[in-house]
Amino acid sequence: MKTIRDVFVEYKAGLAQLYDSQEAEAITLLAVTETTGFSKAKVKAFPELELSPLHADTLEDILSQLKTGKPLQYILGTTEFYGLPFKVNPSVLIPRPETEELVEWVINSVGSLQLAAGSILDIGTGSGCIAISLKKNLPAFKVTAIDISAAALQTARENAKLNQVEIDFINADILNSIAEIVNHKSEIIISNPPYVTLHDKTQMHANVNDFEPHTALFVPEDDPLLFYKAIADFALENLARGGLLFFEINESYGNEVVQLLNDKKFNNVELRKDLSGRDRMVLGCAGTGGLYE
Repeated sequence: MKTIRDVFVEYKAGLAQLYDSQEAEAITLLAVTETTGFSKAKVKAFPELELSPLHADTLEDILSQLKTGKPLQYILGTTEFYGLPFKVNPSVLIPRPETEELVEWVINSVGSLQLAAGSILDIGTGSGCIAISLKKNLPAFKVTAIDISAAALQTARENAKLNQVEIDFINADILNSIAEIVNHKSEIIISNPPYVTLHDKTQMHANVNDFEPHTALFVPEDDPLLFYKAIADFALENLARGGLLFFEINESYGNEVVQLLNDKKFNNVELRKDLSGRDRMVLGCAGTGGLYE
């Protein structure tokens, strides 16, 4: 009979060409816990525990798929984000830990500024992880989420149902006018838009390049702030007075995004690092004059 230890040995050898030992161990641990239902503590404490033939076969199949570079989250069909379950598939990006930090910043800002409940707009929602997490933690807010991908929106709707929240999902392209579709002002606009350049692409792991949706990732090399410009212009017209614009950003363009928002007369623009010390998030506040009167 195959033991938990045997699985860890097989996965480490099988994934050596794709992941470092720490990543391989984390992937193995998740695969074992999701397959068997055992807790992480149990898996770590009892490596000689024998697996049922069904579980052993399932883990062998998962390893075969992992060897192709397919991300474990797509193989399992689920992941966790901000403590909530989400369905994922190749039509949506796999939610990242740094995006959880962006969600945390929004929630903390609402509390610290005592922002009155109003509307939140998530631009480029993908799996819906941002919109759904915000609605779950700020239930008094009306949340609208848009995406250019109909397939992504279908997944997002399933995730909203899974997490028992009401979100208004809209199929729209921010690079074309959506003012007639989203016809109300928002207290918060948030976006994790495409920001990976072709140069960045050469540095990325194969499991991202080969499996995650390119329309949600890549921007032209000669216009890396394409989506930030469009969203900032949209926010100038569609943020409520005193409203907040939050971005997740490419760490290489933090100063450029800050300058962009300053040039467009956003106030109190702030660049924030993630827990890894990388420039990853920007906040701008709508002013109280001009367009905001």
